[in-house]
Amino acid sequence: MNNDADNGAATGGGPGRRRGGHLTDCALLGPGGGAPAGRDGTTDTGPDVLVLGGTGKTGRRVAGRLRAMRLRVRVGSRAAATAPFDWQDPAGWPAVLAGARAVYAAYAPDLSDPAAPERLGALARAAATAGAERLVVLSGRGMSSAARAEESVVAALAGTGTGWTMLRGCWFAQNFSEDFLLPEVLRGTVSLPAGEVAEPFVDLADLADAAVAALTGPGHAGQVYTLTGPRALTFREAVAEIGWAAGREVRYRPMSRSAYLSEMVARGASRAEASAAMGTLRETLDGSCSDPADGVLRAVGRPPRDFSEYVRRTAASGVWDEE
Repeated sequence: MNNDADNGAATGGGPGRRRGGHLTDCALLGPGGGAPAGRDGTTDTGPDVLVLGGTGKTGRRVAGRLRAMRLRVRVGSRAAATAPFDWQDPAGWPAVLAGARAVYAAYAPDLSDPAAPERLGALARAAATAGAERLVVLSGRGMSSAARAEESVVAALAGTGTGWTMLRGCWFAQNFSEDFLLPEVLRGTVSLPAGEVAEPFVDLADLADAAVAALTGPGHAGQVYTLTGPRALTFREAVAEIGWAAGREVRYRPMSRSAYLSEMVARGASRAEASAAMGTLRETLDGSCSDPADGVLRAVGRPPRDFSEYVRRTAASGVWDEE
């Protein structure tokens, strides 16, 4: 799935987390490499950019790249000291948005939340009122709830002068190393109700590069970028590549949807949370999203990274090493 929790580092090794003596992520390196600017990552050049969900899987990568470009960056999250942001507290949004000329929004907890369309529309109106010139929204490929959220944002910004860009991400490759699939990889069995459906997993390095391009470069207003990798793999094939690179056996176990829902509940998810997650799985793993798209090429002018590159990079970090 393409959820981007506000504290995405918590489940799978955020920036600087180490396993096997290696950093699991180089989120502070921009599209062309380089180091972040200064101790606080900011300078006095360029517009203010606000990254909402800036501690999540995509947000921290976006913020890191912007800092490497020596732009003024503010990270909005519930725990942020300078820009505390809560999706459930719109009264606090104007203070966070003040002075931001570009805004990246990754909704939490997930776009399957029934409140997501209304809240993203409200955010878009607040951003326009605050004078933001650009709003870049992390959306989801094949998700009806994401489509409704996109419509809400577009309607809210109509006639305001604030431009929007939608980033429709498919399944994140990093779900295997920073999210709910990491414990399963470490146990040696990845279980999902995905059958043999193929998925063109997107590397979050590419998604972050696309977000930075839309936040800082010309020509992205009104664009919808469907972001995928260059080839589709079944989960069985993806897990086999991970196991080969990690040097140990990792198997894929297909499950029925009913069995997977019951397992989610047994692990502590509420029935409502499990049902929402199953709805997303049903929509995104029905085969309609298997074809690779050209969103990365259109957004950043180069082909997307292959899943094998992600696997090699991640295996070298040590995150899949047996403890």
